[in-house]
Amino acid sequence: MFSLNFIKFLSFLGLFSSFVFLYSIFMEIPAKTDTPASQKHVYSVWAIPPEDVAVRIKKLMQGLRSEFGGPQFEPHVTVVGAISLTEEDALEKFKSCCDGVKSYVATVDRVATGTFFYQCVYLLLQPSPEVVGAGGHCAGHFGYKSSTAYMPHLSLLYEDLTDEEKKKAQEKANSLDESINDLSFEISRLALWKTDTGDKTLKSWEKIAECTLSPPN
Repeated sequence: MFSLNFIKFLSFLGLFSSFVFLYSIFMEIPAKTDTPASQKHVYSVWAIPPEDVAVRIKKLMQGLRSEFGGPQFEPHVTVVGAISLTEEDALEKFKSCCDGVKSYVATVDRVATGTFFYQCVYLLLQPSPEVVGAGGHCAGHFGYKSSTAYMPHLSLLYEDLTDEEKKKAQEKANSLDESINDLSFEISRLALWKTDTGDKTLKSWEKIAECTLSPPN
């Protein structure tokens, strides 16, 4: 009787040990997750003004933020709006679109106001064939489609303001730089930015790549 119970006990220990072994292996198998290369983020393509123009624009931006608030960001003209891609895909598309764009001139039409946070107060640009063509070319390479026509602009202020506050901000922009409506500048650089539009602090936004455009023929 003793021997039979002992044998049963040893059998139980054997089964228990096997269970523990299999459980330990199972627990060591990591859960399936997306690799960094397959993770998607929101990207945008920006046209970058020359350094002297950027300094002038930054001064104007700072003057508006001091009264109306809003996050700080780099002066830029959005060429391709927010689109979700993997970083590898975004970089590949960015390189491809840069290869087919020549440097071009952008001209300010006027200080204007929009209807949402990311188009609060901005410099509306004249829709010249070169400006619109660059936007269309890059959007095509990224497979970006918008429900509205491309509106080239350079944002001065990101913020949620009332219509009355926007009007005051528009007036202040014109008073801070009285000749801003006569501004023309060359676009010779494009940049790929990671731009999570859900992050209104812009703290997660970062430049991923930049290219220098070839001069026009």
